[in-house]
Formats: sequence, C-alpha cells, structure tokens
Amino acid sequence: MSITAEKKQELIKEYQTSKTDTGSPEVQIAILTERVNNLSGHMQDHKHDVHSRRGLLKMVAQRRKLLDYLNSKDAERYKKLIKSLGIRR
Repeated sequence: MSITAEKKQELIKEYQTSKTDTGSPEVQIAILTERVNNLSGHMQDHKHDVHSRRGLLKMVAQRRKLLDYLNSKDAERYKKLIKSLGIRR
C-alpha cells in the first residue's frame, strides 16, 4: 500500500521543476497518484476494509485540491501533468 523510498525518489526526479524541488504541486500530485493507485489495488482485494477506504478518499480529495490549485495557477502545467500521469478529468 505504501510506496518505497526508491520509488518516491524516482517520482521526485521525474516531476521536479528544479534541481532541489521536492514540494511543488507536480511532485505532490505524482506521489499521491502512486499511493492512490497502490491503495486502489488493495481495495479490490479487500472490499470491506473501511479504514483504508477512508484513507483512499482523503488522498483523492487532497490530490483533487492540488490539481485545482495547479489549474488555477498554470493551466498548461496542469494539462501536461494529467496527461503524463494518466489522470482523467
């Protein structure tokens, strides 16, 4: 369900906007997307896991807020990011 430190570093390197960037919206959204994808697979196996479902919904809501923020600040970065992550909207 959780992502490994190596996978997190790969995501940071792929989506960072500068050399020392670790907290830009793109990086945060990419990490949240990876966590959501992992937890979605868990939820398919464990349909009655209510606690994980709540965590999944919280992560999806947080990602949605970050995507809305990015869209309001720079629509071109937003479109590029959702295309690269495969998020439909």
